[in-house]
Formats: sequence, structure tokens, C-alpha cells
Amino acid sequence: MRSTTKTTREPVTRERAIRVAVALADSGGIDSLSMRKLAGELGVEAMSLYYHVKNKDELLDGMVGLVVSEMAIPAADAAWKPALRERSESARDVLKRHPWAISQVDARSTVESLNYLNATIGCLVAAGFSIPLAAHAMSLLDSYVHGFALQEASLPLDDAGDIGAVTEDIMAQQAMMSGAFPHLAAMATELILQPGYAYGNEFAFGLGIILDGIEGSLAAASAS
Repeated sequence: MRSTTKTTREPVTRERAIRVAVALADSGGIDSLSMRKLAGELGVEAMSLYYHVKNKDELLDGMVGLVVSEMAIPAADAAWKPALRERSESARDVLKRHPWAISQVDARSTVESLNYLNATIGCLVAAGFSIPLAAHAMSLLDSYVHGFALQEASLPLDDAGDIGAVTEDIMAQQAMMSGAFPHLAAMATELILQPGYAYGNEFAFGLGIILDGIEGSLAAASAS
């Protein structure tokens, strides 16, 4: 008696298409993603994909929505400073996992993005921020987070965030150039090439300064 094995293929849904598209962008970058490539990864014809997403623009909206949904959202009654610290650290971690999204999250309005912003405003207003001060705080924090994430994605870092190998190459070149850049050499030897240094650790320092500055602005506004 002959036995047969039936292979069950996971059905294509909008949610699965978006998940797979995010994975493709994570591995190859946003420019490598196409509807045809996504359809091939899903095991369907390209035309079948359009039953689930109308076009690439809608696909990108869905991808951004999925990425933003991974970010921590402040609760309305949360203490604003630790909530915004968690929000910033979470956003940086998410963008590190999905570097292609750095250029997309501000360019696309999705339900998830609007909820993310609305909840943040609600947390700040509940803590006594005026709407203008809440806007200043969000703009400053998001600019810092996205800028830092972009720099991390651009720098030649290893998996641990270490830039030491490249710095050692630069140091070797500088030695041949008779110490033309002594301050860079000092930073390399006294900080970057020290055991345990990782560029990503700089994030907490800058975030702390920004949050302290926002706190000072809130106190000044309350006093006046």
C-alpha cells in the first residue's frame, strides 16, 4: 500500500505578506524589496498578491505599522520621564532591528503611528506639559533617536557595537602621517579601543541630557 505525504502551504494573508516583506527588507534593505520578489517568497504569482495589498505603497504602510507596533507606548497615567526613556530606548532597539524603517516611519501616517504619537502626547499633557512643550519634547527626542539609529546603521560596527577594528586601521594610518590628528588618536586610545567600549553606549548619555533638559523646561514653564 502506497503512502502519500501532503505538504500544507501556509495560506497568504495580508498580515503574513507584511511580515514576510519586513523580513526581506531587514535582510536586503528596502530597495531590494519588490512585489514580485515578495510573491516569490510567499510562493504565489505576483497578481495574487494584489488581492491582499493594492500596491507597494500600501505594503510599505503596513510594514511601517508593524514596526511601530513593536515600539513601547507610554501609558496615559505613567510618570513622563521614565515613560519617555522607555519609549526612546524601545524605538532605538526596534529601528536597530529594522534599519530600513528609519527613513520610512516619519514619511508614512498609519493607524499605529498616529496611536503612538497620540499616546505620547496624552502622557505628557497628563503630566502638566502644554501642547507646545509636548511638541518640542517629542520632536527633540524623536530626532535624537532616529539620528542615532541612522548613525548606528551607517557606522562599521560589529554585532556587539564595537568599532575597534576600524579604529585600529585608522590609528595605523595616522601613525604613518606623523600624528596629524592627535585628538582623534587620543580618543581612540583612551576610549574607543578600551575593553568593553561600544558605540551604542553613547545613546544613554545623550538621552539623559535631553530628558534632563526637558524636565528643566517643564519646571520653568510651571514656575511661570
